[in-house]
Amino acid sequence: MNSIRVRLFAILLATTGTVWLFAAVWIYASTQAEVERVLDARLMEAARMVSSLITDHQIDPAAAASAATASVPPAPFEQAGGSYSRQLSCQIWSLQGSLVSRSESAPATSLASHTNGFEETEIDGERWRVYAVVNPSLGVRVLVGDSLEIRERLIGDVIKGLLVPGIAILPVLAALIWLSVGRGLAPLTRIAEGLASRSASELHPVDAGSAPREVRPVIRALNSLFGRVADARDRERSFTAYAAHELKTPLAGLKTQAQIALRTDDPAVQRDALARISTSVDRTSRMVRQLIDLAAVDASQDVPSAESVDIAALVGEIASELETLLTANNVRVAVELPDQTQQQPLIQGNRILVRLVIRNLMENAVQHSPSGGEVRCLIHLRESEAVVDILDQGAGFPVAEENRVTERFFRGSKPQGQGSGLGLSIVQMALDRLGGSLAFERGGRGFAARASFPL
Repeated sequence: MNSIRVRLFAILLATTGTVWLFAAVWIYASTQAEVERVLDARLMEAARMVSSLITDHQIDPAAAASAATASVPPAPFEQAGGSYSRQLSCQIWSLQGSLVSRSESAPATSLASHTNGFEETEIDGERWRVYAVVNPSLGVRVLVGDSLEIRERLIGDVIKGLLVPGIAILPVLAALIWLSVGRGLAPLTRIAEGLASRSASELHPVDAGSAPREVRPVIRALNSLFGRVADARDRERSFTAYAAHELKTPLAGLKTQAQIALRTDDPAVQRDALARISTSVDRTSRMVRQLIDLAAVDASQDVPSAESVDIAALVGEIASELETLLTANNVRVAVELPDQTQQQPLIQGNRILVRLVIRNLMENAVQHSPSGGEVRCLIHLRESEAVVDILDQGAGFPVAEENRVTERFFRGSKPQGQGSGLGLSIVQMALDRLGGSLAFERGGRGFAARASFPL
């Protein structure tokens, strides 16, 4: 059952039906008890009234019994059919056991054998509820009885009078519930229609002012999603524009230097042009790799990983991979590992992200180090973190620009080297995914970038 409307309709109908059923059972039980109490009171009152009447008229029970015996035998008892006009039956018996008198609806057989109070009996297959009272002054016993079948029919008719209209009105109630549920869900339908009519570029928030209180959390969640999608789209547009601009510059330089090399016969000019072409190719290759790294960082949030990463081994591996860059820039790398008394820095995280952090920091340090300089990589433990400090002998960036150096394509007011402005933004994004942090220090040792990874 995937329809909310059908589900609510079924729940409301079942609940209403259950309440109605319990009400019918309660009405039946209470009506039966009340009717029996009223009818028993009527039996008692009728018996006492007959006893009082025969006392006031000084009836001779012996003479009445003789007259009853000498008269025509009484007609057999017949039930009053569907009518309640002859419901009560009355008999007067002498204490010696002879019938003194009886009502027209009473049977000839004694209704009961007890002397006082209520008793249920059965005569010729008919069940009776009988009340007896003894008149000692006249020596008679008055019996007044109800047919239990008539009582039950009376109660059944009362219940039927209540249930039949209810059953007849049930289809109308179901239709009203169906329409009410549909009207209650109308705000959701309007929201769905409004969203369906939007284009892919319409990411403005949905108005929640007129929406019901229960629907507002859904609208707030949708608006939050729209906001995140809009931010992601803006970042993608900016990224595409910046990437196109940054790639256009080295490509234009490549074309220019290639044209120079083709048009000159001077070997020195050709060598210079080819060297510039090689530099542009290196810069373009690094930028393309960093763009791929950015895509990898963005994709890493959808592919969780929790592998053990040995930072010391990873730093040594990355230093070996950068051998060509180190040679080209005439820079050497020195890796300082924790001493033997310290625990080896193992972290749980995505190995690709950890590699991106360390590689980009080391590449930046090499790019900004003077020729003949040294890049030092220090690995140590601090409380619950593994810390990697990468120090170079360059000037670093001004303190005023520290808050912007992790922005994409930001290369500072005085750009140095052949950087694209993507390295530190990749480092910051990867550390955010890993739960780490990035910090910078300036001092006598040079400029240092510090990456902290949670153990």
